[in-house]
Amino acid sequence: MILGARRGWDAGCAVVRVLGAPSDAVAAFLRSLYCRRDPWETAGEEEWAEGAHGAALLALAHAYRVPWLKRCAEAAVAARLTAERAVDALKLAALCDAPRLRLACARLAGKDLGAVERSEGWRFAARHDAALQGELLQLLHDADQRKKRWERERASQHVYRQLSDAMAILDRIFAAGGAGAGEVCAAEASPCEVDGVRRGLEQLMRHFAACGGRARKPAACPRCRRALQLLRLHASVCEDRAGAGEPCRVPLCSNLKAKMQEEGVDKTWKLLVKKVTRARVMSALASREVPEVAKKSWAKYSSRRAARFR
Repeated sequence: MILGARRGWDAGCAVVRVLGAPSDAVAAFLRSLYCRRDPWETAGEEEWAEGAHGAALLALAHAYRVPWLKRCAEAAVAARLTAERAVDALKLAALCDAPRLRLACARLAGKDLGAVERSEGWRFAARHDAALQGELLQLLHDADQRKKRWERERASQHVYRQLSDAMAILDRIFAAGGAGAGEVCAAEASPCEVDGVRRGLEQLMRHFAACGGRARKPAACPRCRRALQLLRLHASVCEDRAGAGEPCRVPLCSNLKAKMQEEGVDKTWKLLVKKVTRARVMSALASREVPEVAKKSWAKYSSRRAARFR
């Protein structure tokens, strides 16, 4: 660009014009290129205190394909984002292909949509750029749908964890000699047992043994039907420990397991068993102690990642 620039009156002076950005932003852009440093560190504090040229630097870095400077400018604009500038920043993010800035605009609009709608950028977009306004509304709608989906997923995962804990409690209940005895060492008690889950399971198993659900159809009694479903689920997730000399002591476990192998189960039940088993595995992985070497390695990786994107 310097060699091909027009010569002025002075033969030794070449003028390179960079249109679309203030001269101060262009000067900071050049300093960043030659020093390869963050312009917020090389420039004066007063000049960059409010990020006056952050948008111009982002546009220049995108136009001249400087990825590291583009990341710095994008982070700076996102950090100084306000409701008044949210719509303009969203337009800039679309033009400069800045997904992080786009996400920051969507999050700010989701937190305070009223302030964004009162901004001048929103009124200008309503008059001249309805597509930009519709894009922002679509981002808010998608974020709301993701939030609802995550809430449903968390609620279902909580149910699966409760079922997994219930299966473990059944093992501990009958490990001491059945539901009649029902005495387990206090040291083996888990937090869910403290909440009364173990007591409720003991009462349910006692009712199932006394009601005669095994002699007549369990569907006649809702509590017996619930107990039979829990026993069937336990038989589905129970590991085969007969070869190790430790047969399962939960009643009807082997009978229900053999019956399911003969008759088969539907896809819905298989999916339930799969999710309960996965919840048990994830709970065991979350409760295990992380080795010190893994902690140091993760801390080192996190520090390098933060330094790269800073």
